[in-house]
Order: sequence, then structure tokens, then C-alpha cells
Amino acid sequence: MKIEKNKVVTLSYELHASDDGVVKTFIEKTDNENPFVFIFGDGGLIPTFEQNVEGLVVGDTFSFSINADEAYGQSEKENIVDIPIDVFKQDGILMMDMLKIGSTLPMSDNEGNRMMGTILAITGDSVTMDFNHPLAGKNLHFTGSVVAVRDASPEELDHGHVHGEGGHHH
Repeated sequence: MKIEKNKVVTLSYELHASDDGVVKTFIEKTDNENPFVFIFGDGGLIPTFEQNVEGLVVGDTFSFSINADEAYGQSEKENIVDIPIDVFKQDGILMMDMLKIGSTLPMSDNEGNRMMGTILAITGDSVTMDFNHPLAGKNLHFTGSVVAVRDASPEELDHGHVHGEGGHHH
């Protein structure tokens, strides 16, 4: 069975990222215990990722790269923000355990939208946070293999996610 629209696809892969194509940083690995399972063609993935695995069958291997513009875009200066340090106080006490350079914290903007930000710097009165996607500005390099392909059930297609093994859990 080939990978095509409305198939539930299970992949194991390694993802590396690079800024310049030379130095590659290991990002994540999926395997048979912890595979990557998704419904093909439902728009949830980077389109270039889907184009690279479309038509493959179980046992096929793949190796491809996606440049930053087609993945998570470039890092945008506007997404790096200074936040008053008072935001990180609870009952007037600074939550020092949260405030570490490199920590990623869930934040809300003025409209209540949740987003993840990474702390870049901390000064006396503000915290500089980066709200760019952690892989923004990076080229992605995938290598892996196709573990399983099956038809998605009507319920899975209706809900827009995989049920059962490797899928959505409550």
C-alpha cells in the first residue's frame, strides 16, 4: 500500500537541522517504540515533507532536506521581545526557577493567544524572549523509513487525527 491521501502513515526518522548545510545539529529521533504517525494529505505537515514521502511503501527508506523557507521560515526580529520582569513575579516574588537563559516558557499575548518563548537574556528590569519557532531559520534534514501504511478510518478522517496505536490519546 502506497503513501497517499487519507492513509495513516507510520515513519521512523532522524531529524537534523543546519543553518548553512554544513554543521548539522541532531533534533529528534522517532523509532518503532515511539514512531511518527499521521494522516497523509490532511494539511497538518510541511507540504515539502509530504511531497518527499508520497508514493513510498512499507520498508522504503528516505533521505531529504527542506530549506528553512519551506519549513518554519526565517527567524524574525519582531518575534524577539523584551518583557517587563514584573510579568515573572507571583505575589510580588520573582519566580527565579523559571528564569533561566535557554528555558522555553508558555506565555500569552494581550489577546490571550498562547505561544512558546525561549529566554535569550535577563536584565534587571526585563526578560528578552524569542517567540520564533525553535527551528526557524534552519534547514531540516530527514532520514528514515516507512514502518506502516493503512487506510484511515472514517472516524479518524472526521476527527483529523490518528486513533489507536501511535495516535491521539485522551
